[in-house]
Amino acid sequence: MWRLIDLVAATVGVIVLSPLYVVGFLMVVLDDGFPVFFQQERLGKGGNVFRLLKFRTMYRDAHKRGLITVGGRDPRVTCSGYFLRKSKMDELPQLFNVIKGDMSLVGPRPEVQKYVDLYPEDFNYLLKVRPGMTSPASIAFSNENEILSAQDKPEQYYREVVLPEKIALDKSCVSNRSLGHYFSVIFQTLGKVASGNKH
Repeated sequence: MWRLIDLVAATVGVIVLSPLYVVGFLMVVLDDGFPVFFQQERLGKGGNVFRLLKFRTMYRDAHKRGLITVGGRDPRVTCSGYFLRKSKMDELPQLFNVIKGDMSLVGPRPEVQKYVDLYPEDFNYLLKVRPGMTSPASIAFSNENEILSAQDKPEQYYREVVLPEKIALDKSCVSNRSLGHYFSVIFQTLGKVASGNKH
């Protein structure tokens, strides 16, 4: 049932939001050329590795300078990237991850291996289900970049403070797996995006 819901919703989403894909494509190309998409290995259900898609929001060599981005002071983010991130448009290509079966619309947000290795027992639990485009943690930390930009050591703060809180929140995607929870998270996410991610 979950797979069918995801497949139908993601397919409809791609069709309805197709003008935004064109806008995102043009913004990236006109600002910093190709490639348009950023791909990164993340861990999915059962620990299987997949390539998560986003519109590229950083300069092409940015991946060589670390994994954590730090809001308004991060020089690696392009001009178009700030808008794409703020509007959450950079996440739209993940609908194709959902269609492919790598992800769900709602589920624990996928992490890279280095962070999964920090909390193996917790992630073994989270990875019982497909990772999601959105989750309770995504809603609570919709301004994550701004939070990290206020820290002297953003990487350490993410590992020791933010990530444990996100894990605790996203466990509800496994323990409370229901249609009510699924659609509640989707509507909360849409509300957060519509409000400009304001708390």
